[in-house]
This record gives sequence, C-alpha cells and structure tokens, in this order.
Amino acid sequence: MLNEYLHLLDTWTFAVYLKQLGIAFLLVLGGLVGRRILIRALNRFVSQVTSRSRTDVDDLMVKAFERPLGWGIVTIAVYLAAETFQPSATISEWLDKGLALTVSILLTWLMLRMVDVLTGVLHRWAQRTDSTLDDQLVPLVAKASKVAVGILAALLVLQNLGYSVSGLIAGLGVGGLAVALAAQKTLSDLFGSIMLLVDRPFTIGDWVKSPDGGVEGVVEEIGFRSTRIRTFEKTLIHVPNSRLADFIIDNMDRRPARRVWITVGLTYKTTAIQMSEAVAAIRRILIEHEGVDQKFFLVRFTDFGQSSLDIMVYYFSKSIVWDEYLAVREDVNLRIMDALEDLDLEIAFPTRTLHLAQDEIAGGTSAAHPQGEA
Repeated sequence: MLNEYLHLLDTWTFAVYLKQLGIAFLLVLGGLVGRRILIRALNRFVSQVTSRSRTDVDDLMVKAFERPLGWGIVTIAVYLAAETFQPSATISEWLDKGLALTVSILLTWLMLRMVDVLTGVLHRWAQRTDSTLDDQLVPLVAKASKVAVGILAALLVLQNLGYSVSGLIAGLGVGGLAVALAAQKTLSDLFGSIMLLVDRPFTIGDWVKSPDGGVEGVVEEIGFRSTRIRTFEKTLIHVPNSRLADFIIDNMDRRPARRVWITVGLTYKTTAIQMSEAVAAIRRILIEHEGVDQKFFLVRFTDFGQSSLDIMVYYFSKSIVWDEYLAVREDVNLRIMDALEDLDLEIAFPTRTLHLAQDEIAGGTSAAHPQGEA
C-alpha cells in the first residue's frame, strides 16, 4: 500500500515538473518569437518613416534600439521561465540580481549604440564644413560620451548588485572638484576650442587680425588648448583658445573684395575743364579694367590741397590675394599716369612758393618776408 502511494507521489511530481518545463519552454519560445516580431515591426516602421523623412538619422536610431530591445524581451522571458519552477528564496534572489544585471548591461549597450549614432551624425556634419577643428573635436566628444556611459553603467551595476554607491559618488564629486580646480585653465581653453568650433571665426590658412589682442598673421594649426599663428615676420605665436575666443577677430580673408583708396594730386595749373576730363578718364579706366570690382567705386575731385588739386580714387579689386591685388593696383596706377599724360596734365609734388615784398623801414633798408605758401 505504501509503495502505491509513493509511486503515485512520484507520478504527480513528475507531471508537475513536466508542466513547469512546458510552460518554461513556451515562455522562452515566446520571447524569441516576440524578438523576431519586434525586429520586423521596427523594420516596417523604418521603411514608412524613411519614405517621409529626408534624413537617415531616424533609421539609425531605430536600428540602435532594435537589438537591445529584442534581447531584453528574451531576457524577461528567460527570467519568467525560471520563476515557473518556484525556486527557493536564495535562488530567487540571485535570479532577481541576474535580471537587474542583464538589464543594466542591455541599457549600457543601448546607450553606446546611441553614442555611435550621434558620432556618425556629427562626423558627417564636420565633413561638410571647411574647418578642421570640428573634425578633431568629434572623436573627443565620442570618447568622452562613451567614458561617461561606462561610468554610469558601472555605478548602475554596483547598485543593482546591492552595493551602496552614495559614498563612491561623493568621493568622485570631491575628486572631480579638485581636478576641475587644478585644471581650470586647461578646461577654459577646451571650452574656448568648443566656442571656436561653434562660431568658426576662421579656418587654417586664414589671415586674421585682432586689434585688441595685438595678434596678426596666418592661422597654421588649431589645437585643443591653443592656436598657432604665423606672423608676417615669420615668427610663430601660440594663443590660448580661451583668450582667442574673447578677442575681436578681423578675418581678412573673409572679405569678398580688397579695397584701394588713393589720392591723385594735380598741379594748380589745371583748369576746371581739364579736371573734369581727368575725373572722367580715371572713371573710364576703372569701368574698363577687368580686375576692378564694378559693384562700387568712386572718382571725385575732392580737395584743394596745400600743393595739389586732389582727386579721390576709391575702388575694390576682385581678387583678395595680395600679389594679384597689388598687380591690379599697379596696372590702374599706370593707366592713370598714361591718361594724365595724354591730357597734358602734371601730377603735383609738394612745393613751396616764397613771395618777397619790399617794405620801407626806417633808414631806407628793406627786408624780405615770406607771405604765404601753396
């Protein structure tokens, strides 16, 4: 009789075990099927969104979510399958910790994939710009973001394993404050580099001039801490980016044209008709010259100078390259000289005329007094 009860008990226990095993199998299978369904649903969503959007950022973000979320469903299914066997309190506690640890790892994986998406977007944006500073800062941003994700993931894992991280966070805060105070100048230069990246006041090869900073030269290299500028005396100066971000920067290479402002002085023997002809001749030279920017120029008889009748000639050369600009200026000057020679006009030079007057002085003597100059 006892043997029959024991046999019945064994049969019932085995039946319960088979039932639990079947439920666990169905849960795991459901998790795998759910992962597959999620992947197909996300792919369908991506195809619908792609047809309406002009960028692939949304595609990359959905792809980043796809695998971590899929394995998250499988993880939850495995956890529920293990719970169907009604484990002991100790094993159940370890299962809870394992679930928390796995979820933490999946979240870390998801955040790292999102960082890769952000890095890819920034890299493509940097390739469309002329500045090399952003090309250098994108890897720095990517590494810093991954380090931050790694630190957060480590704290999250420790917290899920039952360790108190409040003391560690407080220590990191004090240590970070000490490091920040020690590296205040370096951090200031680093943020200055970021500001130069955002504003982009110059690029490598630009001729820059700072009236308040006393800096002028050609930018050779833009670093994380400082910028190297080659002066026109061929000396090399290093300017901290924190100071450079505060300077007034005059980018000479960003101007669309280069200005020429000269004064042509004619002698006082020039008549009004001749002056009008000279102004018209110079204006024609500027109109016909291929190197002169035709958007704006001025030729006007402006002043009665001390030794000349002054014509203001104001124009812009199309080229901003120094040698080409000088070539245009030289050619215009030569044509002006030829035009004035054809009109029998002389270019004035500084002269002084001394007028002598005979004054009768006591005793019949005379003296010469300068009366004026022209």
